[in-house]
Amino acid sequence: MSSLAAGLRRLRTMTATSQTMSRHVRLEFFSTYSETNAIRNNHCMVRSFASSVPQSSSDADHSDRKRRDRMVSKEDVYQEETQRRRLSDVQISEVLDAKHAHRWVNPIIKHDATLKEAIETVIDGGLSGMMVVEIDENQHKRVVGLLTSRDLLRIMASGIKANETNDEIMNRPILKLVTPLSQVVFARPQETIGMCRTIMAKLGIKCLPILSKEGQVEGLITARDMSDFGLTAADKGGKKNYLNDLSQRVGLDINTSMAEPPLFMQARLAQEKAPLFVNTAVAELPHPFKTKLGVSRNQRDYGARDPSTDPELSEDAHFMASVKFPDDKTGVVRDFLYFGVADGVGSWREYDVDPRDFSHKLMEECENVLYEACHVASVPGQKATRAIAPEEILEKAYARVIQQNIIGSATACVAVFDSLGHKLHFSNLGDSGIIVLRHIDSAVAGTLERDKTNPRLDSTSNLRVDFVSQQQLHAFNHPYQLGWTGEEVHEKTSFKTPGDFCNRSIALRRGDIIIMATDGLFDNVDPDEIAQMGLEWEQQVGLIRGGDIRAREKRWQMGNSMTVLSAERLPEFANELCIRAREYSLDALLDSPFALLAKENDIMWSGGMPDDCTVIVAHVVGRSADDVMDKDNQ
Repeated sequence: MSSLAAGLRRLRTMTATSQTMSRHVRLEFFSTYSETNAIRNNHCMVRSFASSVPQSSSDADHSDRKRRDRMVSKEDVYQEETQRRRLSDVQISEVLDAKHAHRWVNPIIKHDATLKEAIETVIDGGLSGMMVVEIDENQHKRVVGLLTSRDLLRIMASGIKANETNDEIMNRPILKLVTPLSQVVFARPQETIGMCRTIMAKLGIKCLPILSKEGQVEGLITARDMSDFGLTAADKGGKKNYLNDLSQRVGLDINTSMAEPPLFMQARLAQEKAPLFVNTAVAELPHPFKTKLGVSRNQRDYGARDPSTDPELSEDAHFMASVKFPDDKTGVVRDFLYFGVADGVGSWREYDVDPRDFSHKLMEECENVLYEACHVASVPGQKATRAIAPEEILEKAYARVIQQNIIGSATACVAVFDSLGHKLHFSNLGDSGIIVLRHIDSAVAGTLERDKTNPRLDSTSNLRVDFVSQQQLHAFNHPYQLGWTGEEVHEKTSFKTPGDFCNRSIALRRGDIIIMATDGLFDNVDPDEIAQMGLEWEQQVGLIRGGDIRAREKRWQMGNSMTVLSAERLPEFANELCIRAREYSLDALLDSPFALLAKENDIMWSGGMPDDCTVIVAHVVGRSADDVMDKDNQ
């Protein structure tokens, strides 16, 4: 009996111990589950559940290890959540790794592919862009360019304009319209999401190749890839997310319609149906210390004399030509205004080469190309010649300069004003460029767009910088150039080709002010100050009275455009820009745009940057200055 009683006591003890251990394990499970959810919902909150059952020393050691494991897990979760909250600081390589882990698609297409093959590749792979490659016998993929979905549309549009059949368009080769290697913008794996987003937003690009330090494209990143990186699969699917995110936002009623434009836009939209015109003016000044013998380093070397004013000494050059070409859509012959500037590189003097030769000949040939094409279009029986794109003009002019063996180099910018399309198309290489000034109505503009220097009630209109062209430089004060040394140079040089031009189109409005200039202006006068000078000119002339943009629009509606007055007084504004650039270039204490950029690149520079300066100003108006009816309204 004693042995039986002892056995029963041992059995009861084992059962109690088992129940205690089971309760302890259940509590440990709920403790871990609760802590994990607390971390997800509140990273600073930690809950713990402790068993009231006494533990042995071995049980305590085991529990301590589990608590330490839970602490590590908590830190990992916290770091992950913090990383997701600060996506802008995540390296882009992590986004690329996550994209490839989810689905691997090789974003390449052969250089000899057709438009049809490219479209199929984009659709099948769900791609926004592809690297165009040449594949050799060793299966080495050499990148020759970048092809985006936008490029595919451009290929189709060019075929439609050429009246090609569907089969001809689909069989078009892609290589002619891909983004060349010299213009492909890329990112490094160690750069952040924030940096990549900024680059893509500034340049208006949809996909970004990621280039390793070995010079290999590891993949392409899009804005969608960066957005997806911040979301888990659970975030994008399931009932809860559908109810929270989509249930009230999906599906349009059959009675849905488009809203009418805001009242402040209706007058502008009515104006867009009518053609626009431009009044133009040109001003130029040479380097202040320039003589027929060259350029002095400073005022002391130049001597006690007035700064140079002879434009014949300037290494800058320009042209302006009004020509007639058939319209692309209607075939009706109409006017197109072309203009351009070029800035000769002065360092050619060290090689006994006149820097003026190349820039002046380049602009001269641009004008010749235009007039010859215009003449061909006017000959009966000849095939009508469409309006020539600025990049095509520069390409042909550059080829002619080389053919004539003109040694030198220059930056260049050429534009064409489209009166019916209300656009300015331009091609730029180097650090010359274009800015567009536009009035913003403070009554409808947000606070971020309004000039903060004046109270809202005192400022009913602001002339602001609406567009600044992209400049291209190898490094500080080392711009891209078109050039010729007298022979072909195969090694890497500062010289670029027509494929490196920055080609853009800008939508224009009546009242806009276009300023094309060489770096002599932009290195010395800040764009915001140029806008202020433009507003002062408008007020002096009477185009804007008291800063009231609405009064100006009412005047336009009444037929009083003041176009003739604009044409007569516009040279004053162009001259004032050149004079202001000259003054600032000689100010040794001024923090000019050139000086600020120099300091950002660890170069000590104070004051302005003396240089040649050429400015072309175009004022967008509603009537031609030759309109007899408009002269009655002056």
